[in-house]
Amino acid sequence: MSRVLPGLLMAGLWGMLLAFGAPVLFWLVIVIGSGVALHEYQRMCFPSLPAMKRLMLVGVSLSPVLASYFSGPAWLAAGLFGGFFGLVLLLLLWYSDLEDGFFLLSRSGFGIFYIGLCAAHIILLRLLPGGAGWLAVLTAITIGSDTGAYYIGRKFGRRKLCPAISPGKTIAGAAGGMVVGTLSALGVGALLPGQVSLLFCLVAGVVLVPVGIIGDLVESVIKRATGNKDSGTLLAGHGGLLDRVDSLLLTAPTMYYLLLGLGT
Repeated sequence: MSRVLPGLLMAGLWGMLLAFGAPVLFWLVIVIGSGVALHEYQRMCFPSLPAMKRLMLVGVSLSPVLASYFSGPAWLAAGLFGGFFGLVLLLLLWYSDLEDGFFLLSRSGFGIFYIGLCAAHIILLRLLPGGAGWLAVLTAITIGSDTGAYYIGRKFGRRKLCPAISPGKTIAGAAGGMVVGTLSALGVGALLPGQVSLLFCLVAGVVLVPVGIIGDLVESVIKRATGNKDSGTLLAGHGGLLDRVDSLLLTAPTMYYLLLGLGT
């Protein structure tokens, strides 16, 4: 129950935001959520760094998310460069107090790309024509693939998918996630006639489920490297926010560019 209730609450709030939230409200929610995820990331990477310095790292890493409100690749590139340049300035200011400056630069630089840049694409998706519908499809793929992978893997999983990184993931679970995630995308697409293409939903399911698994494995690598079981304790029974959105961080950009490339 400690996992079910927070999960249902998150799903309900997310659905209401997609259905009724204005673009500026959606942008604000993603900015706040990205800030929380970045704080969890920085806390894992730099547990001994003073809290104020971690907050400053969060601030510069949010630059791509903040810039995404204006849409367009030029603004996104400017936000990404702004975040990197801000990080370099902080490194120069703090260098004499750091044991390894490049360690901070490399880990925080990865955070700008992994969370700041990737989360910005969630906003870019929302700003596309029919963006709320496409985000609903993306959400269905994510929830469906996670659910399918968990139950199919639990019942039929024997061979490990990537035991060195995540011993709980199995090949059967990944296959179950592919099937359920794709069917979920088609189901949501069928509920939005004229808004989304069922053919694209099929393609998106097949492409995005493996990408989501990769996104989950990336966070597992981070947690193993930093000695953490979860990214945080914000969500009872679900760990931190980053634990819940790790798949979206890679699937959202992938879906955005699929939509642009296929002209859907």
